[in-house]
Amino acid sequence: MSLRDLVRAEAAASMSDAERLAAMRQWRLYFQRPEEPGFLVSETEEGPVVPVFTSWEGLALFAGACGWASTTVADLVELLPEGVRAVVDPLGPRAFVLDTEALKAADDQGERDGGA
Repeated sequence: MSLRDLVRAEAAASMSDAERLAAMRQWRLYFQRPEEPGFLVSETEEGPVVPVFTSWEGLALFAGACGWASTTVADLVELLPEGVRAVVDPLGPRAFVLDTEALKAADDQGERDGGA
């Protein structure tokens, strides 16, 4: 683990859940661009997923040379079809399923509390 990773882990550990979710919304994610607008969805035993990556290099390792697009987590949450989950860095050592429902719930709570 690099020093940068250690600093990030320590900073994240000291954040509240709301602060972590707010920071996560700003992440830029990269994904393979299909021929038609939308996402390339893979069917798995756990349901439909879209592989997304925190770097275009990670996407290239996964898909090779391909058309790609990027968006923020906040926009991805709004754009993913109902019931489709995003798997972040599926080939990496810290792959995880993006909890879009928690992000949507936090957005809804923020709107009820007067935020946008």
